[in-house]
Amino acid sequence: MKALLVENIHPLAVQALESAGIEVETRTGALEESELIEALQGVDVLGIRSTTFVTRTVLEQAPDLMAVGAFCIGTNQIDLEGAAERGIPVFNAPFSNTRSVVELAVAEIISMARRLTEKDQAMHRGEWNKQATHSHEIRGRKLGIVGYGNIGSQLSVVAEMLGMEVYFYDIDDKLALGNAKRCGSLDELLESVECVTLHVDGRLGNAGFFGAEQFARMRPRSLFLNLSRGFLVDDVALAENLRSGHIAGAAVDVFPTEPKKRGDQFTSPLQGIPNVILTPHVGGSTEEAQADIGRFVAGKLRDFVQLGTTSLSVNAPTVALAQVPGDHRLSYFHQNLPGVLAKINNILGDHGVNIDGQLLATRGQVGYVATDIASGLTPEVVAQIRDLDETIRLRVLG
Repeated sequence: MKALLVENIHPLAVQALESAGIEVETRTGALEESELIEALQGVDVLGIRSTTFVTRTVLEQAPDLMAVGAFCIGTNQIDLEGAAERGIPVFNAPFSNTRSVVELAVAEIISMARRLTEKDQAMHRGEWNKQATHSHEIRGRKLGIVGYGNIGSQLSVVAEMLGMEVYFYDIDDKLALGNAKRCGSLDELLESVECVTLHVDGRLGNAGFFGAEQFARMRPRSLFLNLSRGFLVDDVALAENLRSGHIAGAAVDVFPTEPKKRGDQFTSPLQGIPNVILTPHVGGSTEEAQADIGRFVAGKLRDFVQLGTTSLSVNAPTVALAQVPGDHRLSYFHQNLPGVLAKINNILGDHGVNIDGQLLATRGQVGYVATDIASGLTPEVVAQIRDLDETIRLRVLG
């Protein structure tokens, strides 16, 4: 069993996989499609972060691949449907770096409100310019959170503790925390607040979500943050609004096109504009968050390899499993069609195979059955199940 981890994944992930008897290869930077295809030959488990894309083409040319771990929150860089069709569960870390992103957002809101980056740069140039002009407290200011998921809702609580008045907008019906006020539309939020921060997911339908029209609806001299996905925002429109003064400051951590590895050249239309904070996609990049992500996602990959459990997979039917109680466990992905379970059990019954336990779950076009075998499993039985027309992938564990 072999794993490939790219993009500087935390060493705890390596330790967790190696402790399960999996050979681990690590690479520091992201891989282009052709590089990834070549690297995946003979690889069973892949770990990536946000810059390596697992496309349908990659999946088609990686026959050994059985699981993918996204060591981050987002999974838009992975063809989830294509992976599910091949019986490849994908796991991510939906909670591990929430606090890190929230703390960065708060720090940047305060920094922009006080124009700290400009004061810092002036001091480094030897300029002493002590004045209060354009420097504000955030207490009493109105914060608008677009996307009220794990990050947005926690930011809501922290911002309110700091004295901000919180508004939020989400396409789903989310419970308002504390005194946060729900907005019925994005336009309502933009026209109500003095600071807008984006925390929406990376689904393809959100591309171009925030552009010139949305910036025009924001109140004059507002602040803007994007710590979610680069392709959500028209950075050219943002730069124009910053230069005109309509937007007083911006903090951007994600970009439509990002360098593949440390040290590569970075360019953006936002460079060189006063009161703009640019960070290299480090919202979740604290030592605490990366360690927790490494531990969590590697643990999910390990549990799937050893036990067949798909708990918290973002694309596969969810089956939670403990240790194999009998001799073997059949981990079986199949097309979600009527009668598959009956076919499996007929084969087992015809050969006198004794079943200890069985769990079935379906998700979309894919089903997943875990069958614990007490005794009687033979290569002939395995071959007959594997040869069923509905079979996607079959593994024998134990």
